[in-house]
Amino acid sequence: MTSPEAVLTALLAMQRQSWEQGVAAQAALDLGRHDLALLLAEAAVTRQAADGRLGDVDGEAGAVNGAACGEAVLAASRRTGGEIFAAAARRQLAWLTGDAPRAADGTLFHLLGGREVWADTVYMVVPFLALSGRADLAVAQVEGHRRRLCRDGLYAAVWSEETGSLRRADRWGGGNGWVVAAIARTLRLVPALPQRDVLAAHAREVLDACLALRRPDGLFHDVLDDPSTFRETNAAQMFSYAASAGAADGWLPASYADTGRDLLAAASREVDGHGVVRGACGSPTFDASGTSAEAQAFHLLARAAAGLRRFGPSD
Repeated sequence: MTSPEAVLTALLAMQRQSWEQGVAAQAALDLGRHDLALLLAEAAVTRQAADGRLGDVDGEAGAVNGAACGEAVLAASRRTGGEIFAAAARRQLAWLTGDAPRAADGTLFHLLGGREVWADTVYMVVPFLALSGRADLAVAQVEGHRRRLCRDGLYAAVWSEETGSLRRADRWGGGNGWVVAAIARTLRLVPALPQRDVLAAHAREVLDACLALRRPDGLFHDVLDDPSTFRETNAAQMFSYAASAGAADGWLPASYADTGRDLLAAASREVDGHGVVRGACGSPTFDASGTSAEAQAFHLLARAAAGLRRFGPSD
């Protein structure tokens, strides 16, 4: 298996959007690289938009993606006591709870310029809301997305609030990965979360539905139930993270630890000698096989969750 150092180096060499900066910082935290997480958080604060969205790159269209940086910014605030980080986290929280576009029931829209609910949003906002003491809103976001997007245990990609129907009905692997990884991370960060058992049961439902569609080589199709779509790597890493974290934290049976390691092994066969995760749903348009910073980060997150070799603490 390629070393985590090589995968991390490749990650840091890649251009990143706001959510990728956030997931990269989360990987650094899980690997014990608090020095690196601090630097990534500082960069996200430097790029904070006037409205509070962290890590904004050239006026991103995403309404919620910057909140993925929130965990690292909160960690930096605790670590340094620096008001710059605390204030930045407050501004990000104020955006999510006040000014960000949302449906009548409070479910957040993914984009600034459209009334759409995306599966991706669950990962971007739910862990940060829970860590910020707004567990009520974290749970509400999961429920709002579930009502609109989840059918038979699988999430569709995009709901249009304008039409009251699915705009993209595809059961996209990445979208389902965002959901189960979000719940797994939230339950790990905030173990006493209200409705913990309800969220855990939902994550298991989604994970099991996804695993039932696994390819013989251990990976998945980009659209989970559509064999005509390309063979994709990152969903396996996202599911690996959720399975390993759930088993370790006790909301999944211990047998899921083996599932997590097996998923990671399948994805690891796609990592090249430079540490690049190949065959992922690729940047910048995420509609074809390629590479992405988020796939790099999820490889590291999955490794850490599976208890494989980590970097040593650097504090």
